[in-house]
Amino acid sequence: MTTPPQVFEYILPGDWVVLAGKTDADNDRLSLKEAHPNDWWFHVRGMPGSHVILRAKEDDEPDKETLKKAAAIAAYHSKARNGGVVAVSCTRARFVSKPKGAKPGTVTIKKETVLQVRPAIEDFRV
Repeated sequence: MTTPPQVFEYILPGDWVVLAGKTDADNDRLSLKEAHPNDWWFHVRGMPGSHVILRAKEDDEPDKETLKKAAAIAAYHSKARNGGVVAVSCTRARFVSKPKGAKPGTVTIKKETVLQVRPAIEDFRV
């Protein structure tokens, strides 16, 4: 049995749950094992950072503001934390895969949307 990933957990307005991996191995487990296909996946573009999951709800879709808040959390948990406005990739978790032989924390994504956000966690921490 594998241990669950170590994650930072946040609750956004509307009870949206956001999870951010703490290490490369945690990012792998979070993105590839824990995430459901309809969950939203976020990662800062072009530099190291946490993989971040916004849990999908069966009967609701997140609005643009909720997606941007989750993206801001991804930016916060990255090397771009102090970088002003940063680009964050966003896609459904089903479009995240691991290349064969890639090191922990390395994934490829399809169908990304790029959100421009300022790194922040505001008062969302659980």
